[in-house]
Amino acid sequence: MSEIREFFNVSSPEISPRLKEMEAANLIFKNEKEYYITPIGRVAAKYLRPLVDTLESIEKNEKFWKEHILDDIPQHLLDRISELGECTIHEEGIENIYDSHKEFLDNIARSKKVFGVSSIFIPIYPEFFANLAKNNVPTSLILTRNVFEKVRNEYTEIMQAYLDSDNTRLYLIENSRVAFVATDRFFSMSLFFKNGTYDPQRDLMGTGETITTWGKDLFEHYKKEAREITSL
Repeated sequence: MSEIREFFNVSSPEISPRLKEMEAANLIFKNEKEYYITPIGRVAAKYLRPLVDTLESIEKNEKFWKEHILDDIPQHLLDRISELGECTIHEEGIENIYDSHKEFLDNIARSKKVFGVSSIFIPIYPEFFANLAKNNVPTSLILTRNVFEKVRNEYTEIMQAYLDSDNTRLYLIENSRVAFVATDRFFSMSLFFKNGTYDPQRDLMGTGETITTWGKDLFEHYKKEAREITSL
């Protein structure tokens, strides 16, 4: 009992009723002064842990998930939302909306591989990604049609330099209401509000293998729907 109290930082009167409930449900049993988990308790624990992780992940960034359109994230990845549990929200005031992009670019610049989907246009992006190509950083980008047309018409030379690299891939999709980048070390995703406008102030960001793998899987989902562009 003392170990249980210390672990959960609760008093005996608080934890005793819960232990009796678990005993009655055949989840644990008591042998003299020690508690043990039952075989049925192990089954319950196996399936309870993912549920707890999922709920904690949702609650941690509840406002972000609640306010934005999630329809363009496939259900099989939303089912794995617990993998984004360590992500945080980077938020700036409207007067500093490009600051988040600075952190975004700094992280990408330190990455060895880059995968991304762009449904918005930021003027500094074309040259930035062309420089990644010039520095032989393997980069794969998926652009929505509107973004692609703008880049092709206004940044033709830069775009061609990107395409001419052996380490780059460019793909086209008709539309998307998600913008993100996944690298070997970093993941960042921004979404659209439920009224259909893009949110330029909030980015879901995180590092680590589990988070970046989730991001790469999201990229692969869009890649299956995209058409590769090899020339302008």
